[in-house]
Amino acid sequence: SAGLTEEQKEFQKVALDFATKEMAPHMAEWDEKEIFPVETMRKAAQLGFGGIYVKPDVGGSGLSRLDTSIIFEALSTGCTSTTAYMSIHNMCVWMIDTFGNEEQRRKFCPSLCSMEKLASYCLTEPGSGSDAASLLTSARRKGDTYVLNGSKAFISGGGDTDVYVVMCRTGGPGPKGISCLVLEKGTPGLSFGKKEKKVGWNSQPTRAVIFEDCVVPVGNRLGTEGQGFSIAMKGLNGGRINIASCSLGAAHASVLLAKEHLTVRKQFGEPLANNQYLRFRLAEMATRLVAARLMVRNAARALQEGREDAAVLCSMAKLFATDECFAICNQALQMHGGYGYLKDYAVQQFVRDIRVHQILEGTNEVMRMIVARNLLQG
Repeated sequence: SAGLTEEQKEFQKVALDFATKEMAPHMAEWDEKEIFPVETMRKAAQLGFGGIYVKPDVGGSGLSRLDTSIIFEALSTGCTSTTAYMSIHNMCVWMIDTFGNEEQRRKFCPSLCSMEKLASYCLTEPGSGSDAASLLTSARRKGDTYVLNGSKAFISGGGDTDVYVVMCRTGGPGPKGISCLVLEKGTPGLSFGKKEKKVGWNSQPTRAVIFEDCVVPVGNRLGTEGQGFSIAMKGLNGGRINIASCSLGAAHASVLLAKEHLTVRKQFGEPLANNQYLRFRLAEMATRLVAARLMVRNAARALQEGREDAAVLCSMAKLFATDECFAICNQALQMHGGYGYLKDYAVQQFVRDIRVHQILEGTNEVMRMIVARNLLQG
C-alpha cells in the first residue's frame, strides 16, 4: 500500500476482502471442475469491477489505470485465472467506450459493465500470433453490412461470452488494412471450436471462434476502416498492465504461502524459517515482488497521463513483472518441497495459472522487441 492515496487503499481493501471471501475458497474447485464463475464475477461487477476504467455515463467506474492495477492485483490473490479473464473483459469494454460512437457505447457498455453480458477479445489466429498484423480473417463490405469469414484461436471466454471484439481485414495487407468489428453471440455463422484443455487458467473457457459468412452491420464497426490495428494495440497497452497486475497478485499470495510454510514446517529439529538460505530466498522474493510492483504502477501512471513513453514502459513492466512473478511463485513451490506439487496446496495453482502470462498479451519475446526497437530508434 506504500504511496497509495486513502481512496486507493480503500479500493485495495474492498478487492482483497472480495478475493478472500468470494474467490479464494472456490479457486481449487473452479480449477479442477473447470467452472466459469459467472455469478461471482457479477458480484464483483456490483463493486464496480466490470468496467473499472470505463466512463461512468455508461456504467463504468471511471477509475485510473493505477487504480485498476491495484484492484486486479488484489483480486488475483483470490483466483488469478478468474481475475485474468475479468481483466480481458475490462479491456474490451474500454475499447468500445473509447473508440465507439455514442450509440455503440450506450448499446454495449452498460450490460458489459454490470457483467450481465461478457466480452471476448479476438485478435490471435491459428497462423498469426506474434505477427498479429498478418491476420487473415476477412470482412467484405456488402452495402451497409460486412460479411465476415475466418477464425480466431485461443479466445478467452470463447463460446460462453456474449460480445466479441474482432480484428479483421477490410483492406490490403499489413496493419492499415485491419478494422475492428463487434459481434454478438447468436449471429448466424458464428460458431466455436472445442473447449481447450489447458495447464492453467481453467476457470475460464478457451475456444477457437469461427466466422462463416457472418453478416455484421457497418454500425458495429469501432472507429474508421483501417483503424483496427491501432485500436487493438492501444487496448493491449492497458491489457499488459492488467495481466502484469494479475501476476503481482499471484506472487504476493505465493510469498505469503511460502512464509507460512517455512514457519510451520520443521526439518532437522527446527522450523525451515531458521534456515538462513531459505530466509535469504524469501527476502529476494519479496524484494523482486516490490520491484515488479513499482514498475507496473509506474507504467500505469504513464499510460493514464498519455506519456510518449507509455507503450514501451507497459512492455517493460509486462516483461519484468510476468517473468519475475513466475520465478517467485515457482520458488514458493520449491520451498514447499513435495507438498508444493500436490493440488491440496494452492501454490501449485498459482504457478500453473501465472505461466501463460509470459505468453499472452504479446509474448515476452515481443516485449523485448518493442523495448529494443524503442531504444535503437531513440
